[in-house]
Amino acid sequence: MPLEKIVSDSERAWALWRINENETSLMAELDGIEEISSSITNPAKRLEWLAGRLLVSKIFSSMSLRFHGLTKDLHGKPYPIGYNHQVSLSHSFPYVAALVDRLGPAGIDLEQPKEKLFRIAPRVLHPLELADAADDLKKHCVYWCAKEALIKIHGQKNLTLAENLRIDPFHLAGEGDVRGRIIVSERETIIPLHYFVYPNFVMVLNERTIPL
Repeated sequence: MPLEKIVSDSERAWALWRINENETSLMAELDGIEEISSSITNPAKRLEWLAGRLLVSKIFSSMSLRFHGLTKDLHGKPYPIGYNHQVSLSHSFPYVAALVDRLGPAGIDLEQPKEKLFRIAPRVLHPLELADAADDLKKHCVYWCAKEALIKIHGQKNLTLAENLRIDPFHLAGEGDVRGRIIVSERETIIPLHYFVYPNFVMVLNERTIPL
C-alpha cells in the first residue's frame, strides 16, 4: 500500500494512500488490530475499510503512538481506542486519506471529479456557491469536499448542506485556502480549510485550529 504523502508532527498528521493490494495482504498488515465486519460485502468497500484503518495506524506510528483500533460514537464519528485524538477518514477508491489531531477538530474529504457533482449541486450548494462554481467541475469538487469536511467536524447529521454549511467564494488554484462556516441555531463557527487539486481527485482538510 504505497504512501503517497504524509505530513506529521507530534500533535497532528494527515496522510494519503493509493490502494493496490488485495484484501488478504491488507488484513495481514493490519495484523488483527481490527476485524472487518461481515456486513461489508462490496469488494472495493472492504478494501477501503481495511486501508483506512491501516492508514490511521501508520499515522499513529508517525506520531510515536500505538494504534489500538477505531470505535464510533452514536453519530458514526470515528474515535481511536484509548486516545482523545480526533480522527477523520475519507476514501474514493483507490484513494484513501486520513487526518488525526490531538488538540482540535479533524475533517478531511477527497473526491474524484465526476459529472454527478453537477446534478447534485442545486441541492447541496447555496445559490452564491452555485454561481461561483459555475461550470467548473473541479471547483464543484472543492465545494463538495469542503462541505463533507465540515460535516465530519460537526460530527452530527442534522444539517442542510446548502444552508447550514457555507463556503465563501474563492479563486481556484492547484491548492489554496477557503473559509468554511457551520451555521446552526443562529450560531456561526468559522472553520479555515485548505484544498489540494490533484490530477485525479480533490482533497480538502481543515487547518489546525482550537477545539470547537
